[in-house]
Amino acid sequence: MNYTCKVKHVFPGGNTTKGFFSYFDQILPQDEANHIFSIKGGPGVGKSSLMKKIGKKMTELDFFVEYHHCSSDPNSLDALVIPELKVALMDGTSPHIVDPYNPGAVDEIINLGEYWQEQEIRKHKKEIMATNAEIKQKFAKAYQYLKAAKEIYDTYEITEKKALNQIEYYQVKTDFIHEIFTKVKHANKLGKKRHLFSFGLTPIGITQFRDTIICNYEKRYVLNELIGINSEEIMNEVVQMAINKGLYVECYHSPIKVEKIEDILLPEINISISVNNHYNKCEFDYLKAIDLTQLVKNNYYQTIKTELNEDQDLFEVLLYKGLNYISKAKKLHDALEAFYVPYMNFNKIDQYLEVLIAKILSYKE
Repeated sequence: MNYTCKVKHVFPGGNTTKGFFSYFDQILPQDEANHIFSIKGGPGVGKSSLMKKIGKKMTELDFFVEYHHCSSDPNSLDALVIPELKVALMDGTSPHIVDPYNPGAVDEIINLGEYWQEQEIRKHKKEIMATNAEIKQKFAKAYQYLKAAKEIYDTYEITEKKALNQIEYYQVKTDFIHEIFTKVKHANKLGKKRHLFSFGLTPIGITQFRDTIICNYEKRYVLNELIGINSEEIMNEVVQMAINKGLYVECYHSPIKVEKIEDILLPEINISISVNNHYNKCEFDYLKAIDLTQLVKNNYYQTIKTELNEDQDLFEVLLYKGLNYISKAKKLHDALEAFYVPYMNFNKIDQYLEVLIAKILSYKE
């Protein structure tokens, strides 16, 4: 595939209605990697900045780069991948602790703690421990609200699904899958899947980088949906058909309903399929849109609209309560960084950066 866009921004995990949920093992699988760097160190020590600087350099050298963002701070990175070199750098600290699986052979630890003044940081031990405890409490409360929101979301979905015209839905699904795969030959192998998130529940609200995910795809399909009149069955069958055909599939999930796939990338046939709904908008050009919202029994739908509106209002109250507590946790995390930043030797980290970039480039074939 030719890369018109040289970067892709995604979420490898984060805040969901199931609590913290991670697809970190999908960032770069061990059996495919040349090298994986696990970066250790406290908040504010430069883990994300290091990855951003490397990403910028790789882009300047004309490599395609994946930026994997942190959903608790979308301006920070949890990981960076250079697919052509089969190299990844990952934040190896809590809550997504990444330790070496195959040390030396694949994995390497970068310890940014080597560049701090430990004695100065230890002077703030009580404040650091108290702030960490408060951050943990804020996330716990956020996840309780998000879990409660999911209960209402499920109620909404069950109610609205009763209005679905199943016969029309089946026909649309059959026609769509035929359109995607009719010219795709079977390979003599099963395909592979990779799972990530298409958007994040972040301190600044619902955040997505969707335009970068689909940027390099010529044939873009969009499925317009409602919570109950949704694309979930169609997307699942697309993925299964692609795997059966031997294709590589990237599946991007919703943090609201983790098992629900909202973007599919099929690079070998240059097709992307995206879901357009109230919480995950498609704001890009596309080849074709399929409107699932019209597959309803209108007379019955009118009888449940008030009930649905009440459910949606309650869901959003709980959702945004959860987001508010994630925002509070972010402010505390910013305060935590202040106990580390003054005692870091960032000049030495920048010097090490040159050595690190040279090592990464050594994997160029």
